[in-house]
Formats: sequence, structure tokens, C-alpha cells
Amino acid sequence: MRPFHYRATEAISFVLNRIQKVIIKVLDLVILSWLAIYYVSEALILTVTPTFLRKQKDLRGKIILLTGGAGGVGQELAIRLVRQKAIVVIWDNNEKALEKVQEKIESQGHKVHTYPVDISDRANVYKYADIVKSDVGPVDIILNNAGIVCGQTFLEIPDHMIEKTFKVNILSHYWTIKAFLPHMIKTGKGHIVTVGSLTGLLGTYKCTDYSASKHATIGLHESLLIELKTHGHHNIKMTLVCPYFINTGMFAGCKPRNLKMLEPKEVAKRIITAIKNEEVYVTIPTFSRFFLPIKNFIPAKLAWAFIYRIIQGPQSMMGMRNFEEVEAA
Repeated sequence: MRPFHYRATEAISFVLNRIQKVIIKVLDLVILSWLAIYYVSEALILTVTPTFLRKQKDLRGKIILLTGGAGGVGQELAIRLVRQKAIVVIWDNNEKALEKVQEKIESQGHKVHTYPVDISDRANVYKYADIVKSDVGPVDIILNNAGIVCGQTFLEIPDHMIEKTFKVNILSHYWTIKAFLPHMIKTGKGHIVTVGSLTGLLGTYKCTDYSASKHATIGLHESLLIELKTHGHHNIKMTLVCPYFINTGMFAGCKPRNLKMLEPKEVAKRIITAIKNEEVYVTIPTFSRFFLPIKNFIPAKLAWAFIYRIIQGPQSMMGMRNFEEVEAA
């Protein structure tokens, strides 16, 4: 048996260690309370502050990689970004659409770089990433906008379309970010913009492939944000944008009952504002950010009743045309 003074020393050490841990916890809570007051106040002030009074990122001369930039929201983004004097690089697998958007932008007196890239192909992404670095320069802002949806119920979706949806909507984000993030880390600056979807927060009818891929997109974005902050890369900004359904060919036949579909121009305008303000999380429309907390707070049966009877989500999606029908139109 050890002498009494050894046991007494161990007991005192144990008590002091416990006291130290309690003090650290209390200090953490005090600091967190002050941070909560500061950040909530900051958010409220920024919410009511007009855009023209806020200090915004200058996009002039910034090299912006835009995926899916040949149509819909992507085309609107490209047009608005070149007007901001940004150097825009468009990746899209639709060569005819690429030619049209390039002609449209150049007819307005601006320059744009277009490349026929299949972002679902990892090797293709890495190949064109090297070409862009050589032709244009290191990318300052990655704008992962490309996306597809099949528009069929779970058992109707062909297996190859499920795979394609995930390759385009989520795996391509890994390849584009991996291709350009190392330089951002090296220079200590950059911006990654992820265009997600409200269906990545709340699943909906005829979107089992799309919603799941967008859930994954949001998970990737938020996890990468934590990694970058943990390693001190605070000047590499990240912006997650989750819009409601947009009035493009992707959601042809969709007829929302209570919320009108968004127009590509208004979505593009809001995304660019978010980039310039370096916002972390954006939902379009703004009030839709409350949908997820409400869903998680209320009973599951009430959530279903709300979705079916009030929002009427499934009814809105019944007439949605599938991918093959839209492509053939």
C-alpha cells in the first residue's frame, strides 16, 4: 500500500484538474455568450443595411470558373459577371449552347473563355483544369453551378441516370475543388460557391436522385468549410446557395401551388450579391431558410400534413417532365 502522502497528492491533483476543467468550460460558455451576442447583432445589422452601404468584394480581374454556364441560371451568371469586369471561364458539355452564350457575351463587348467539359468525368475535369491554368491563370472563385434532375419517381429512374445525377451534382464538386483549392491555400485567398437547392434540405416528390445529390452537396460544402477554418484558412471564403425551384427546362411541368418558381435572372443576381458580400449561407427566397428548423421542430406527422396540405409539394411536382422528354423537346 502506498504511503498516505502519495494518495493525498493524487487526490489534490485530481481535484485541481477537475476545477481547471470546470473553469475552462465556464470561460468557454462566457466567450460563446459574447460571440452569440456579437454575431447575432452583426447579422441583424447586415440584414437591414442596404447593399450599396456594405463593403463588397471587387470582382474586377477575378478569374471565375463557372460550371454549367451555357444555359439557365449559369448563362445569366456569366452575363452579369463579365459586366462586373470579371474574367469568366465557362465549363459546359453542351457545345452548341456554349457557342451561343459566347456569341451573346461577345456581342455585348465582353470576353469570355468557354470549354466543352464533361464535369462528370474526373479525368476530363483535371485535364481542362490544367488547360485553364495555362490559358487563363489560377482560378480565384469556383462557382459550382451545374446540375441535372431526372424528374421521375424512384422506381422509374433508370440506374444509369441515378449514377449520372450523382456524378454531375456532387462528384464533380470534388474534382473542381481538388483541382483549384491547393493554389488557394498556397496564396491564402479564394472563394468557393456551391449552388445547392432547397430540396437538399427538404426532400420532395420525383426528386429522390436530385434531393439526395443536393443533400450530399450541402454536406460536402459544410464539412469543407469546417476543415478550412480549423486549419486557419479564413481568407478562403465559402458561400452556399439553396434556391427554390427555378423556371428552367430542368423543372419543366412543375407547377408550384403556393410559391411561384424563381426566374434565372433573380437567382443569378442574388448569387452575385452573395459572392460580393461573402455571405456564408443563402436561401432563395430568404424566408425559406426557416423551413428546415420548422420541419425538425414539429412532429413528423404534422410536417407531412404541412407539406401535403399547405405547401402541396407532391401535387406541384406531379406534372414534372422527365429528363428524356425535356431533352427531346
